[in-house]
Amino acid sequence: MKFFLKSLRYLLGAHLLGLLLLTLFRAEFLRSVLHQLPSEVAGRTDWILTAFVRGVWFDNVIACYIIILPLVALSAAAIAHYRRQWLFRATNIWMGVMYTLAFMASAGNIPYYNYFSKPLNASIWNWAEYGTTTLGMMFCEASYWLYIGEFAVATLLYALGLRMLRKPMAKEVSCSAQKATAATWKMRGSVGLTAAMLIGACLLGIRGRLGYNPIKVSAAYFCTDPTLNNLGVNPMFCLLTSTLDEMRPENRTLHLMAEDEALKRVQQLYGRQGLPGISPIARKVRPEGEPTRQNVVIVLMESLSAKLMTRFGNEQRLTPYLDSLYAHSLSFANCYSAGNHTNHGLYATLYSFPSIMYRNAMKGSNIPHYSGLPTVLKANGYNTLFFMTHESQYDNMNAFLRTNGYDEIYAQENYPRNRIANHFGVPDDYLFEYALPVLRRTAARKQPFLATLLTISNHPPYVVPDTFADPKLEPEQQIVRYADHCIREFMTEASKEPWFDNTLFVFVGDHGKLVGQADCELPESFNHIPLIIHGKDIAPAERTDFVGQVDIAPTLLGMLNIAYTQNNFGIDLMREQRPAAFYTADKTIAARDSSHLFVYNAETQKTYCYLLKNGKPTETTMAPPFEALRNYVYPLLQTAEHLVQHQMTLDHERTKQGKSQAAK
Repeated sequence: MKFFLKSLRYLLGAHLLGLLLLTLFRAEFLRSVLHQLPSEVAGRTDWILTAFVRGVWFDNVIACYIIILPLVALSAAAIAHYRRQWLFRATNIWMGVMYTLAFMASAGNIPYYNYFSKPLNASIWNWAEYGTTTLGMMFCEASYWLYIGEFAVATLLYALGLRMLRKPMAKEVSCSAQKATAATWKMRGSVGLTAAMLIGACLLGIRGRLGYNPIKVSAAYFCTDPTLNNLGVNPMFCLLTSTLDEMRPENRTLHLMAEDEALKRVQQLYGRQGLPGISPIARKVRPEGEPTRQNVVIVLMESLSAKLMTRFGNEQRLTPYLDSLYAHSLSFANCYSAGNHTNHGLYATLYSFPSIMYRNAMKGSNIPHYSGLPTVLKANGYNTLFFMTHESQYDNMNAFLRTNGYDEIYAQENYPRNRIANHFGVPDDYLFEYALPVLRRTAARKQPFLATLLTISNHPPYVVPDTFADPKLEPEQQIVRYADHCIREFMTEASKEPWFDNTLFVFVGDHGKLVGQADCELPESFNHIPLIIHGKDIAPAERTDFVGQVDIAPTLLGMLNIAYTQNNFGIDLMREQRPAAFYTADKTIAARDSSHLFVYNAETQKTYCYLLKNGKPTETTMAPPFEALRNYVYPLLQTAEHLVQHQMTLDHERTKQGKSQAAK
């Protein structure tokens, strides 16, 4: 029994050391986000302490998952009176490996949260298959080195601690081997009873609570500040639970409301009756007159939140050219990205489908077919080209884009090795430099073209040219100036081309990023993006009605006067207006009008309502205006889910039919 108690002391020491190091990671997390906290929140010591207490609660859940296997093994060995060195070596290896993973998640959570304003979750598996690119993003960004170093130090300290804890046990095993005594049934019973109680306590720790449901992420939420609420979440817990949620069949599709009700509501919202055999929201668009045959150039600007522009209150003059272009174009003050990842921006801008939270609709071996801007223009005789900085396989872009309307894809494989800046490929200036002669050759074919250029420089790891290094600015601000300069140079050079005057240029953020403080559950800067449409015959104007990326394609097709069958969620902004904006970010859904913001966190199943005054959100309770926003966004996303699943079913049936015919 004494030996078993010493074994328990060894396990308890390893357990408490792990909790201590996880708490230190939480303190580092707090330090990194302290600047985001409003002064009245940062001064609430009681709130911060509450967040830490809840953090230990969540950390203990993970710690109990880790320790239960060694506890069962050592308990069984004690009952059997089995004492061997390898048991403790194996325990050390198990504890060391498991805590290394926990420390890795805690360290990675800090830059992840600072970038996405969300704790580490299952969306990271979207990057898992891009090993070298993801490793390059992690190790080539200098601001991440601190957290990589902290991870290494924590892992080393824990390994040393385990070694120190095992030393007395190694001596005890040697001594007990020399003084072996027979185990009595009384001793075995005492050990078994103690072990049963401790294993039961460990299972309770894993469950996290005595209530009907086990602990969930929502248990960390206790105040109105989203950052402090997320301070209490254990990153490994969030990662595991969100991954398991994705694996559950019921979570593979979105269930916000009944599909039939959603379809009817969307038909009412859009004034459409649908087309048999296509979809309940499809319609024929038949403009009068002939198509204009203008070229279209779309520049999707990486992480360009509207909050980075002077027009929207930024005082550092990071985007002088875009601000000027905004003032001399048809511009939209209230445009919102569909989601918070690049694949969402592409999906919405080109094919007019909203993002369904964290889902990447472009990935998968069975590529769905969409009708969108590239497919319609290709059918009307356009050459279609896509330029990206990184490898064409990233996010399955090559397969998806080629399946859905693009003839030519230009990616890292096409660029000289000496121009590759990092694992995301070439910088923005070379992307534009490379694209211009390709567009010149394409224009020489005497056919109009659609060219889409996806920039990257405003994404970590930041590669700031020496000429844009400014000690007064942070690297993430310096890179915005550089990205703005690249667009200026592109437009300056493009203006010398004979095809320039016959081209519609579209500049839009693929999504935003956190700028300033996280002032609500889903900060506006993550989705508020600039939208600029520039052309020779377009009268400069600023529109203030609400716009989404899904509206870009129908608006351009309307400006080009092209007839087509529309089967998506966009509207022609020259002829229609939206009552509100709707968008998502991972597992968060939002809708806003000029004075109200509705947010629903699908992971915690919590609803947030904010009154907007001068752009500042103030949390309040549910009221009719928020119900109207909910009744706007829920049907749209549920109908999108229906159409996506319906399309996947059609593709599956086509595949089966094709295989059947091939077999015959």
